[in-house]
Amino acid sequence: MENYIQKIESTLREHSNSENALHMRKYMKNQFEYFGIKAPLRKEITREFLRKDNLPSTTSIHSIIHSLWEKPEREFQYFAMELLTKYVKSMESNFIQHLEYLITTKSWWDTVDFIAANLVGNFFLIHPELISPTTDKWAKSDNMWLQRTSILFQLKYKSSTDLKLLFRYIKMHSDSKDFFIRKAIGWALREYSKTDPKTVSEFVKSNKLSGLSTREALKRIK
Repeated sequence: MENYIQKIESTLREHSNSENALHMRKYMKNQFEYFGIKAPLRKEITREFLRKDNLPSTTSIHSIIHSLWEKPEREFQYFAMELLTKYVKSMESNFIQHLEYLITTKSWWDTVDFIAANLVGNFFLIHPELISPTTDKWAKSDNMWLQRTSILFQLKYKSSTDLKLLFRYIKMHSDSKDFFIRKAIGWALREYSKTDPKTVSEFVKSNKLSGLSTREALKRIK
């Protein structure tokens, strides 16, 4: 495990760029440190670590992810998320505890949105019995990022979207003043409008949403 993490860290440090790092920190409101590696290069240099024959064992993945998450540079968290995509469809039901930890630790839109759509969304396809009890808890929590995840986890479900659940969470937070919640509502509706624009249009017309949510929801509807 330590050897795997050391190799990742060594590779990332070799490609650090202080000027890029400065701009990335500013863009993220100086919340995180960066090596300054832009996404295309980062994915290229870490591709070898994500090959099937180079992946860590399932028994060690939790420790590796938590170790990466604790490191200061944001690129470690980005890599950790990409690494988890290789495991999420085979994880046991208690893995949801680890996903919740990732959502609520070092939280910002760049990690939470990836986790919601790519990790939580895929995990619930394997464990649908956990959807309602888990997302109900998240939607009712005081943590805005858990609330946002409850709205966004179905982004890629298309015709399999549980509309009753999605609309319930949207109504629950429709009067939120938080930008990230308003944006999430609009984004979730806009994404589903690619599947069923009429239903989205009717929902927006019959429910009081913020201006931001409404504009985002109707962007693709002519």
